[in-house]
Amino acid sequence: MDILHLVHCYYPARGGSEILFQRISEQLVATYQDRVTVYTTHGYNTAYFVDPSQPAIPHTENEQLNGVQIHRFAVNNRIPPRIRKLQIRAYLNDWPLNDVIRSIYHGPISWPYFKALAGAQADVVSATSFPYLHMHYAVLARRLNRLPLVLHGALHPDDRWSYDRRVIYKAIAACDIYLANTAFERDHVIAKGMPPERVRIASPGVDPEPFAAADGHRLRRQLGWTDEPVIAYVGQQSAHKGIETLYQAMRHVWQAVPEARLIVAGGRTPYSETLDSILDEFTAAERDRIRIMPNFDEEEKAGIYAACDLFVSASGFESFGITFLEAWSAGKPVIGCRSGAIPTVITEDQDGLLVPYQDAPELANALIKLLQDGRLRAQLGQRGREKVLTNYTWEIAAQRFRAAYESVIN
Repeated sequence: MDILHLVHCYYPARGGSEILFQRISEQLVATYQDRVTVYTTHGYNTAYFVDPSQPAIPHTENEQLNGVQIHRFAVNNRIPPRIRKLQIRAYLNDWPLNDVIRSIYHGPISWPYFKALAGAQADVVSATSFPYLHMHYAVLARRLNRLPLVLHGALHPDDRWSYDRRVIYKAIAACDIYLANTAFERDHVIAKGMPPERVRIASPGVDPEPFAAADGHRLRRQLGWTDEPVIAYVGQQSAHKGIETLYQAMRHVWQAVPEARLIVAGGRTPYSETLDSILDEFTAAERDRIRIMPNFDEEEKAGIYAACDLFVSASGFESFGITFLEAWSAGKPVIGCRSGAIPTVITEDQDGLLVPYQDAPELANALIKLLQDGRLRAQLGQRGREKVLTNYTWEIAAQRFRAAYESVIN
């Protein structure tokens, strides 16, 4: 099968959709000997699309990684700053075509990307993810290249500024098959008018064994910790991730479990300065119980999960949450928010706990409950690992994607 994958960013860029399509691409090559080509940009992250000061991935001709051919296209990131105020005003005043203006602002604005896509040849084109502009390139190019089109939207409906756009659902209606991460997303897309027979669930996956085999003692020694109970968050330092709520919750946690420690591991974003200012208000003793790991190698990730006693993500907008799978693979219990798609990933009181979004006292209660009950932690973590092995390995994820590709080709 000759497959063309469209992604806003690709390795060494890191992010949920970026990791998903990298692993699916490599799995399709390794397992099925498919020919997979990726069209993407030079961005390390999506901030590159709107900020010319952001660094770019160096240009490489004939780039190939693990059997996947990669083509990176230049982005015009000088236009978005000029329309930033316009797209905000258009949204707040509900102007006609404000959704189109927001999509242009989001980028990536790239004529070379669209031009290559319009003339592409493949058995199937598959693109991730909204609200980025290349998704609309795929729909427009379909009128020219006539190729079967699969869209993987990774929608966060609660994020209204990014996803409450008529233009997104018009694009979805134009594709042959829509791939949803969860039943929540599937039902949302169907409610927006997509015929049920053209919507499939194709959840992401994980390699469970490296997480199960990792040794957390090495990281604990590096941090100067021994037997202290450790809470971990892994993910970007973005506003919607709920790190601010987690910091607030920790002050409640320390009243009941003063020896508790917190790891916050993940790349910095423009919001990181706000998080830094919050920590500046903490006492020296409180700050000493928190370790920030903004830049870590992918090989170190398993050790972070192994070093913790429980994992928490207080995020309110997730299309799935691969970090939950990673924590479960390490046999660790998880805490997430009762928001969006997350309750369709975590089965409450079976493999994790759920709390309201942005509710620091309730988050603290859940953290304290798990910190004080080792038996419950073990039960939730074990059930989570069993769920991963049954439903969420990369082999299973690739099977779901390929089955969708086969059906649209046929």
